[in-house]
Amino acid sequence: MTTIWDWNYALDTVPGLLTAFFTATLVLTVLGTIVGATVGLVFAVIRWTKVPVLSQLTWAFIEFVRSTPVVIQLFFLFYALPDYGLVLSPMTVGVLGLGVHYACYYAEVYRAGIVAVPVGQWEASTAIHLSPAHTWRAVILPQAIRNVLPSLGNYAIALFKETPFAALITVNELVRAAQQHGAFTGEYLEPLTIAAVIFLAASYTTAIMVRRLEGRLEASPRG
Repeated sequence: MTTIWDWNYALDTVPGLLTAFFTATLVLTVLGTIVGATVGLVFAVIRWTKVPVLSQLTWAFIEFVRSTPVVIQLFFLFYALPDYGLVLSPMTVGVLGLGVHYACYYAEVYRAGIVAVPVGQWEASTAIHLSPAHTWRAVILPQAIRNVLPSLGNYAIALFKETPFAALITVNELVRAAQQHGAFTGEYLEPLTIAAVIFLAASYTTAIMVRRLEGRLEASPRG
């Protein structure tokens, strides 16, 4: 009788899967989130300040990116850009592709946070003659980011769960490593299940941290 689940084989796959998780999946998530959060903030400020031409171009770019699949964007960066002399490593493409894609979602989250800042904060900054740059840096953005931190965390989790798309551009992330284990042995159940468990554990842990952060922000006094 054939054993449905082979514990020895499952345990043998764990080191390789964890290596792929820490060296690729986690790196894509962390760096992609940093890129997304940073670029998204720039997009949000440009749109809010209504910089002529640049604001309209930013809006058009955001709508285009949000309306097209991230897979196509990754394929374009990896396969089309080399035709124009720009060759990027698979990991770089993964970070930039996922980061910029989510930057367009982060931009809307930041914009909601900026809207939530009381009008009195803007008026008070004007009354004490703060420069626009100082107002943004010291008054508006700290409050706006605080308002939307839980949402930013949720998008980071969403980005994490889309890192397997990077396998399509040859990044050896967690799911690709599991698929390679299965292709080598002909048994896919164990490596894919272990990969799913790793994703679940990381996502659930991050979700708990985001909820705790949200609770602390709600409980702490507003400045």
